[in-house]
Amino acid sequence: MAEKRFMIAQIGRTVGLRGDLKLHLHTDFPEQFKQGARFASSRGELEVASYNAARGTVRFEGYDSIDKAKALTNVKLYVDEAQTKASCTLEEGEYFWFDIIGCDIVEKNECLGRVKEIQRMADVDYLSIETASSLRAEGLPKRFLLPYIERYILGVDLDNKRIEVRDAKAVLEAS
Repeated sequence: MAEKRFMIAQIGRTVGLRGDLKLHLHTDFPEQFKQGARFASSRGELEVASYNAARGTVRFEGYDSIDKAKALTNVKLYVDEAQTKASCTLEEGEYFWFDIIGCDIVEKNECLGRVKEIQRMADVDYLSIETASSLRAEGLPKRFLLPYIERYILGVDLDNKRIEVRDAKAVLEAS
């Protein structure tokens, strides 16, 4: 089975005459876009020739003119899990989304559900949680959103795929 790929950027319009392109990031790790970095795309593998974070532009090897670069407009760039872990550095208490997805949400030893996806709204990440079947049987919603902020998150145990929370059941009941 092929490893899952994650979209981390979409290429925008051309800028200037030398093949620079606007880069619309969908990642928290712009440091991935260093010279020589390679990314999968619908146009095959693309190698970064240069990246200007201040201008939000990128140039790829072999696309050194405006005419060549136009062929990359709207192309999406992808990485896999291994590439992400190799090129991105996490601080203490930070986790990749793909590690959080699938974790059980536990409050006072009661499993409230499992993280199915993560949604970013404004500057806050929300865990989209599929409610445990026992709680759905009690008439609670099938899914609920929990902000991934210190107020609710007590700790993350990736080894056991478990996130300890507080006051999340109140959020579920109010959903």
